[in-house]
Amino acid sequence: MKTDLTIALDAMGGDFGPGTVIPGAELAAIRHPNFKFLLFGDRAKITPLLDKYPRLKARAEIRHSDVSIGMDEKPSQALRHGRGKSCMWQAIDAVRNGEADAAVSAGNTGALMAMSRFILKTLPGISRPAIAAIWPTLRGESIVLDVGATIGADAAQLVEFAIMGEAMARCLFGLTKPTVGLLNIGVEEVKGIEQVKEAAKFLREMNLPMEYFGFVEGDDIGKGTVDVVVTEGFTGNIALKTAEGTAKQVATYLKLVLNRTLISKLGAVLARGAFQALRDRMDPRKHNGGVFTGLNGIVVKSHGGTDALGFATAIDVAIELVRNGLVAKIAEDIAEMNAVMNPDVQVAV
Repeated sequence: MKTDLTIALDAMGGDFGPGTVIPGAELAAIRHPNFKFLLFGDRAKITPLLDKYPRLKARAEIRHSDVSIGMDEKPSQALRHGRGKSCMWQAIDAVRNGEADAAVSAGNTGALMAMSRFILKTLPGISRPAIAAIWPTLRGESIVLDVGATIGADAAQLVEFAIMGEAMARCLFGLTKPTVGLLNIGVEEVKGIEQVKEAAKFLREMNLPMEYFGFVEGDDIGKGTVDVVVTEGFTGNIALKTAEGTAKQVATYLKLVLNRTLISKLGAVLARGAFQALRDRMDPRKHNGGVFTGLNGIVVKSHGGTDALGFATAIDVAIELVRNGLVAKIAEDIAEMNAVMNPDVQVAV
């Protein structure tokens, strides 16, 4: 397990740029005193903020770039005008060339994925990368993937996603054999499309460090029925956005009801502690950090509109994945997958 790490940060990414990245990095520096930062972005904007945090400044190096990727840029445009020059590109490239152990950005998701895949490439045996989300549940946290990188997936790709997810669960949750379920329209084996049923067959046959649970439905995600929920990016992204929207809807309803009458306001005051505990449990900043899995390196996407606490959480995720060898775990298990699904094909580990 590595202890002396370097994290590359796209300091200009997200809705607030250095205003969030720098204080977020300071919080992470307090939690993890034995690692360093490479800050990629506009030196004139980063330096005044960094001067406010002497502890962080002592362990940070600024790499100037005056090219940043807009939140609304198409991935193809970002690749053309940001190639080799943008702070996002340079942060990822620092991982490729060994200067950094992981990259974290709150910038444009599509551009970040396109650049990450172009620079780092996928691991041998991985056909497509996935975005894995950390999902709050009634049991704690689960991992759900893919939530938007790959639209549509065949059986082999779903198995790849399962391997990425179980490796990530072992790194973040300390589990020996995480439970893995395939998202489906029912738990019965006869239900679902052929790709999902075929993936289930392969997962039952493989000797991997996971416990294949079977099919799970949409309500199982929030219940925390399994440690890892596997689906393709179209369905996964809809599930993610639906959950976020539902949480906001319930919060709005609750606020309206509690402010409706004098008695309800009094009840809200009396239940303040319970409501605070609920807010803490559901706080999206404490579950921030989408992981680009399947790449030859670690890239973590922070929510673009988060604050310093949320960005620090994304850095925490990156650190734990590096410390616990996510890339190596995926590579090892992909080799086992290919031994079962493609016995005549040799994959280098």
